[in-house]
Amino acid sequence: MDYQAIIDKYYPADDELRRVLLLHSRQVADRCLQIVRKHKELPVDAQFLEEAAMLHDIGIYQCDAPSIHCHGTEPYIKHGPIGGDLLRGEGFPRHARVAERHTGTGLPGFEPETLEEQIVCYADKFYSKSKPDHVRTVAEAAQSLEKFGHEGVLKFLSWAERFE
Repeated sequence: MDYQAIIDKYYPADDELRRVLLLHSRQVADRCLQIVRKHKELPVDAQFLEEAAMLHDIGIYQCDAPSIHCHGTEPYIKHGPIGGDLLRGEGFPRHARVAERHTGTGLPGFEPETLEEQIVCYADKFYSKSKPDHVRTVAEAAQSLEKFGHEGVLKFLSWAERFE
């Protein structure tokens, strides 16, 4: 799969939104690959994991988040399911599941189930598109999840024990 071609299709302009997406996605993908290198015991498809990490936020352009150069009409919380629909339409259902299941530690009905879904969801929590130079600590990432409920924080901390 050529994830770059999909990014080019939905983000054709060399603009700030594309730069935000590419930087954030690369940060998440690199952390995912770091987890795989550190935990060789995990039965993970590293190529798929990198592709899925690079595409997990493909739906942000349809959302209203001006601080990160998104000028769509949908609430930002919907960017995962929107990305899932886009990727499913491109013929990539596994990648679609990662996109739609990475928000928080999973939204109701869209909880990460596979190991790859969990790793992308976990890695994503360390990077903010609005503050790309800051890498959150585990404690900071956990704190950022409180808005989704304490159960999500506990899930994230269990992933930290497994993946760090």
